[in-house]
Order: sequence, then C-alpha cells, then structure tokens
Amino acid sequence: MNKQYDVVIIGAGAAGLYGALQFKNNISVLVLSKREFTLSNSSLAQGGIAAVLDQSHDNFKLHIADTLIAGKYKNNLAAIEVLVSEGPSDVLRLKEMGVDFDIDQTGKLQMTLEAGHSRHRIVHHKDSTGKAIVDTLLEQVQKCPNVDMCENTMVYELKKTNGGFIVSVINKDGLNENIFAKYCIIASGGIGRVYEYTTNSAIATGDGITLAYRLGSDIKHLSWIQFHPTAFAAEKDRERFLISEAVRGEGAILVNCNGERFAQQYDERGELAPRDVVSNAIMLESEKTNSEKFYLDITHKDPEFIKNRFPMIYAKCLEEGVDITKDKIPVFPCQHYLMGGIDVNLNAETTVKDLYAAGECSHTGVHGANRLASNSLLEALVFSRRASEDITRKLSARKDSDTIFDVPAPKDLSGNKLPQGIRTEIRKIMQDVHFVIKKPEKAAQSLERIKEILNNLENGGYEITSDFIEARSAATVAYIIMTEVINNDSK
Repeated sequence: MNKQYDVVIIGAGAAGLYGALQFKNNISVLVLSKREFTLSNSSLAQGGIAAVLDQSHDNFKLHIADTLIAGKYKNNLAAIEVLVSEGPSDVLRLKEMGVDFDIDQTGKLQMTLEAGHSRHRIVHHKDSTGKAIVDTLLEQVQKCPNVDMCENTMVYELKKTNGGFIVSVINKDGLNENIFAKYCIIASGGIGRVYEYTTNSAIATGDGITLAYRLGSDIKHLSWIQFHPTAFAAEKDRERFLISEAVRGEGAILVNCNGERFAQQYDERGELAPRDVVSNAIMLESEKTNSEKFYLDITHKDPEFIKNRFPMIYAKCLEEGVDITKDKIPVFPCQHYLMGGIDVNLNAETTVKDLYAAGECSHTGVHGANRLASNSLLEALVFSRRASEDITRKLSARKDSDTIFDVPAPKDLSGNKLPQGIRTEIRKIMQDVHFVIKKPEKAAQSLERIKEILNNLENGGYEITSDFIEARSAATVAYIIMTEVINNDSK
C-alpha cells in the first residue's frame, strides 16, 4: 500500500465495498479488511434486501410505515425516506453488476415476505444473499485501478491531523505503519462478539465504533441491540448460524418444548411479528415452561422446495445432524444486530469533520429501536454511496490535490503481555445484564467493573496486538452500553 490516499475505508463488507465502487479513477482509495475479504457480517446475511421494486402491489409509503412500526416510531423519518426512495436503484445496480438474484418463471425478480413487512418485497439469492452480494462487489472492486486492498490488517489508532487523518495499522505479521487519508469511511460492522453467543462473524468486536469514540465522534443508541429469535441452538459454538426470517416467511411454525405453537399468545402476528417481539415471546415462554428447548418446524412443506429455497440452511443443519425436511430445527434467541452506532447525518458524515460511517457500525436512525428484516443491506448500500458522493464533492473543491502530507513514523507497539480472560468476562456481563429481557438493576455494578477493565487496558502498558485491540473495543462498547442503560437510553 502507499503512504497517502484520498480515502481510506475501514471494512470490506457491503458498505465498504459498495462505497469504494462509487469513486472515479482519479480518486485514490484504500480498503482495509481486518481479516480475509470474504469474512464479514454482510456475507452472513441470508434473507435478502428489502426494496420497493414493483409499485403495482407495493409503494414507498408502505415500506416506510413497516419500518416505523418495527422501529417503535423511534426512527429518523428523513433517513427512512432516503433509504426507501433511493434504495431500489442501488439494488438494481447490484443486479446489473451480476448479483444472481432469484427470478420467477417469467424472468422477474422473485420477492419473498419476511416478518414485519406488509408486502412481498425481499429480493434474494437462495438463502445466501449477503455472500452473493459481497462476492460480486469484491470482484468489481478488485478491477478498479484506483483502489488498493489490504486484508488481515487492523487499524489500532485513528488520529485527526492537518488536512485529514493518520490511520495506524498492524498486519498479521506484526508489521505496523501509518497512512495518511484526506477522508475516512468507517464500515467496520457490528459488536456481536461482545456477547457470549451471536450470529455475527469473528470480526464483529466494535473496533470502528471504538476508533470513532476515541476520536470524539458522537455515539448514539449503542444499547439498541436486536436479538434474533431463531438462531440455531448449537451446543458449543459461540458463533451461531442464523435460521433466516425467510424460513418463517415461507411457513415455518415456532413450537415450545411440548411441540405446542405459542407465538400467537403473545402477539396476534405470531411467528411473523418483528424480531424483538418474537424473541421476547420465546423468553417469556421459556420461563413459563422452564425450558430453553424451542423449535422451528417447516416439515409440512415439500422437501424439494425446502432444499431449493434454503440450500445453505439445509446443508448447515445437516452438519449438525438435523434434516429440516424431516426434523424440527432447534432455535433460541441470540445477539444479532446493532441499531445504534456512530451517529451520522444523511450523507453518512459523523460529528468529526471528514469522518464518515456506513453500515452496521453507523447510526443513521433508519432502524429506530428495532430493525425491520432485510433493511440492513439496503442501508449499507444507500448510505455508503451517499458518503462517497459527498466525499467526491468535497475533493473536487479542495485546493491541495497535489500537496504531500507528512506521515509520521509508526510508534513502538511492544509492551506487557495481555492477561487472558478479559473478553470472556465482558461477554458474560453483557449476556447477563443486557440480553432480551434486560436487568437494568445490575447495570451500575457492571459498569464499575467494566470501568476497571478499561482503565487497566488504557494504562497497563500492554503490547498492541489484535487481541489487545479487540479487548479494548469490547470494553469500550460495553462501557458505552452500560452508561446508556443507566441513563435509560435502552428503552
């Protein structure tokens, strides 16, 4: 990589890659991926993208209304209007790039229904839509002559400097260096690994949010966390694969340990109520039955339909000894998605000048207090594009296009060995205090312990490694969340 770029993008999921594609060849861009390019929360997205593509049976007002209802009317209406009105053209652009969305017998895009939606508006690629999108975007970005890409590279520090940012990175071999960027887009994903169990990938430790926070950027509603009701109830894995909303959309029913359907007792929408409602119903039913055994049952559908519609879920469940054409799928709620994050405006700019954020790490206000299914990939596309468009406008107005900026030498990263068990303790605290049914009475005591951990990390003189960066991120995220809980922001 070079020492200077017009734009550095931290993260290589849907937001980071789609944002990179918006820049013309005269703008130099560096995309940094914490791990392999193919590892991101975007790649794990199953259900699809929600967009109003057929106005003969759907319209923007309905999509906006559904988003507001799911978000408990705590959404930013202006952001939703941007999302819903601009999103369809971004989805169609993905199709033009080669994303193989499923089509019906007439050649039209196939659209399914998911919980919280009043119309069939979810376009998809089988049950691995995210992977299809990320693979296509990655292929497109790699063709761009103006974009450099580095995987297995972590940002450990982001500093504001004259005319831009100093981005300090370390790679898997321990090599560290500083890069100058006139503009920076953080697209680093969510915080799932702050919990014991999550549907998120291994990269989701809140690093980008922590970088922005340390730089002074406003962080908003970080305690607004979505717990997905139907993660596969694996016996051992911390990362639990998702049984997509679309499985219920296609007719799967949710039953308790006694094989009884129960969701309608808690909400008239039953299995197709928004995620927080279904998760809450499972937790209340768990107390009632004194059991954590819950199942999704789609065995009443044609086996060939199930295999063709959900090939990835079918294969993953088979690996766990469950044939979903014959067997009920064991499920239980777990951490899934972050609605809050780095606060941004409609152009995805943070409260720090020239710093942008897009995707799950950002808080656009689109989702309110609870995300509507399949709005997240749409948000990643729309607001990363808007960030890139805004940066392009600013670059064209700058007078320093040929200026060489001073890039300082990287600092010594050596230090004390990090003690084991820090992240494990944080995960246990979060799982106990801030899961589906919250325990705010425990927040104050938990906050004091997290403060101790964070203070130790900041002042312990530890070697800066990937483990240290992730531990610091987890502690920072937990600190912000507990502070919000105490201030009643999580309601």
